Amino acid sequence: MTEWFEEWFGEEYLALYPHRDEAEAERAIALVARTIPWKAGWRVLDVGCGSGRHAAPLLRRGARLVGLDLSWALLRLARAAAPNPLIRADMRALPVRPESMDLALNLFTSFGYFTTDEEHQASLEMMVGSVRRGGWFAIDFLNAETVVRSLIPEERLPVNGTSVRVTRAVSPDGRRILKRITTEDGRTFEERVRLFAPDELERMLHAASLTVTHRFGDYDGGPLGEGAPRTLLVGRRE
Repeated sequence: MTEWFEEWFGEEYLALYPHRDEAEAERAIALVARTIPWKAGWRVLDVGCGSGRHAAPLLRRGARLVGLDLSWALLRLARAAAPNPLIRADMRALPVRPESMDLALNLFTSFGYFTTDEEHQASLEMMVGSVRRGGWFAIDFLNAETVVRSLIPEERLPVNGTSVRVTRAVSPDGRRILKRITTEDGRTFEERVRLFAPDELERMLHAASLTVTHRFGDYDGGPLGEGAPRTLLVGRRE
């Protein structure tokens, strides 16, 4: 059976998030680069690279970048945006040699999509495992408490000259955020993302042999606390 994330992440997805732009990508990469002992020439793996939004700021800093994503549509856009190598793959089965990277990244909530927590743990272990010992990993995830508190149950949003209906809810067990997008021509897409709290995500990273050294709540380096929009954790591979 096709997973929801295999169908949804295409050009319509990008149209629904136009505010996720190059300026935001620059802020996120600048934060990571000034937090760790960044070196030009580092081998960097961007897991869930999407349309390649973070490629330009990484390449400007001298990264030897490899992007990885499951979406053919987004990878085609990434190919047009930057010259770095791209891989189509599922993060649960990374075709990357262990300990071959200096830094791995998982940005803009490119995580939390799977059915079981065992799958989530395994994917974190593969991402962290792609990094050499002493290397670095950063994950940029939603802040679960903020998402639930600020949830907008229903709205209409403009997309490509039409509008889409977006409904949002927390799953009955409180473990996922459920979003349904319905287009004017009747097509429906769904997002289902696991609501990992920051401390829960940090425990999973520790189990994957990562020591979290920095915790941020936004792309400007603000604290990870009540009301923070993001959960950005940076750590070193043990």
